[in-house]
Amino acid sequence: MLSTCFIHLKTQPWWIILLSLLGFLSFFKNSIFLLKWIFITFFRKPKNLKKYGTWALITGSTDGIGKAFSFQLAKKCLNLILVSRNLSKLKNVTSEIQAKYPNTLIKIFEIDFSGPNISAGILEMKEAIKGLDVGVLINNVGVTYPSAMFFHEVDEEIWMNLVRVNVEGTSLITRGIIEGMVARKKGAIVNIGSGASIVTPSHPLYAVYAATKGYIDQLSRCMYVEYKHYGIDVQCQVPLYVSTKMASRVASVERPSVFIPSAEKYVESAVGSIGYEARCTPYWGHSIQWWLASILPDAVLDAWRLSIGINRRRG
Repeated sequence: MLSTCFIHLKTQPWWIILLSLLGFLSFFKNSIFLLKWIFITFFRKPKNLKKYGTWALITGSTDGIGKAFSFQLAKKCLNLILVSRNLSKLKNVTSEIQAKYPNTLIKIFEIDFSGPNISAGILEMKEAIKGLDVGVLINNVGVTYPSAMFFHEVDEEIWMNLVRVNVEGTSLITRGIIEGMVARKKGAIVNIGSGASIVTPSHPLYAVYAATKGYIDQLSRCMYVEYKHYGIDVQCQVPLYVSTKMASRVASVERPSVFIPSAEKYVESAVGSIGYEARCTPYWGHSIQWWLASILPDAVLDAWRLSIGINRRRG
């Protein structure tokens, strides 16, 4: 049978053989990609996060994805350091978590990442948690535009706030925590990125937001390479739309669906991905959307995203 196939191939023009070979290689590559995705998404075991340390620090921990991370990491038997700008919400979330996981130790810190004294607040927190083996850092804090705007319409106060929270805040708190990880030669850092800077080639009418999330992506990739030999796993997680207050306000996401998970559903997948790839989209529905976007021309995606932004302005 095999010899017959070879004899048949020899009778074909060279360009037919070349096209057949390219088709086979493409099929083989895509098959490997699909099998890898199935394994990672549905069968790969989560890492034991306690191997990094017994404490986890979560920024933006009182709502949405950050709050869901707090509950999931408590479920994994990690003690928590919760950071947010709202002390009342911090106390409420602490009570909720300890009602469900009474053995979880929790420390709370009120830090306003949009304020003028970010460095002072982080330094004070760093002194207060000295000696704790903070093994997991979740950089979740982030803000976006109040509404879709062309770049020339964005007030300086708005884009400076984006830079302070999304860029400066993430950088400073990472700088404050990673020193202890280096000393212990272990740790995991998760930076929450966005499909706005990675999945689509542009995010018109949210340009500064997309740019700050591009910074997060590149920072994560570089640190992944820099700190791997220290035993520190740095990762940028790239969610698409998740049903949160921010998504409701900006994108009119009213309820969860198959492709727009709740924060709790998203984080179930996100926690299982910690410590693996430098960049990932943990939720399976988001990764399918990313793949679909990857096969479309950039011009089509650009036009689609621009139309969405313009429609939001009209709405």
